[in-house]
Amino acid sequence: MDEEFWQAKQVSDRTGIPEGTLRYWAHRGDMGPASFKLGRRRVWKKSAVMAWLAAQEAATTTAGGIA
Repeated sequence: MDEEFWQAKQVSDRTGIPEGTLRYWAHRGDMGPASFKLGRRRVWKKSAVMAWLAAQEAATTTAGGIA
């Protein structure tokens, strides 16, 4: 398995979304990129974060390509 797993700090560093927000979204289960528990830690697959970002971009891009 060649997947990279990120903790909240890494996701936050790459997206600008506060760690607390990421944890809250994960707790709700219906917002943000998919995450799961790995032992006692919550982690996000890098690929899931990147796919979620692409979906956010696609969903919010306005005509002319300016978001």
